[in-house]
Amino acid sequence: MGQAVSIDPARRILVAAAFVLALSACAARSTTPVADPIAVTMVADRLFFGRAIPDGGIVSDAGWTAFLEDVVTQAFPDGLTVWRAEGQWLDEEGLIVREPVMVVEVIHPPSPEADAAIAEIANEYRRRFRQDAVLRVTAGARVRFFE
Repeated sequence: MGQAVSIDPARRILVAAAFVLALSACAARSTTPVADPIAVTMVADRLFFGRAIPDGGIVSDAGWTAFLEDVVTQAFPDGLTVWRAEGQWLDEEGLIVREPVMVVEVIHPPSPEADAAIAEIANEYRRRFRQDAVLRVTAGARVRFFE
């Protein structure tokens, strides 16, 4: 985390006033959304794969790459995004556990088939790497490519 920055009171008032002015300008505009005939309504699924193996060890880069190619990419060949992250969670004893995480985001049309594919990906990761859980976060998304 970064360090706190101290702002003198006079500058804080100026920043707050500018913020309020900007908000009032936004409020003066129409709140009716503009239709975008090119945008499509989709689902954004974000999956969090912890790499620490409960009985010791870590999911290797080679193991992760094979899983990504054999399971995730096969289920969603149209595209996805992957990034590395550091996760943490509270265990049963109240201790914070930290572990490396791989995050996969897939944007797809809503469908029972996509939901089943996401569940199968999570189940296969749990089975293959002896994991307790895979976290799924789902949100609606408006998607548009600027070409």
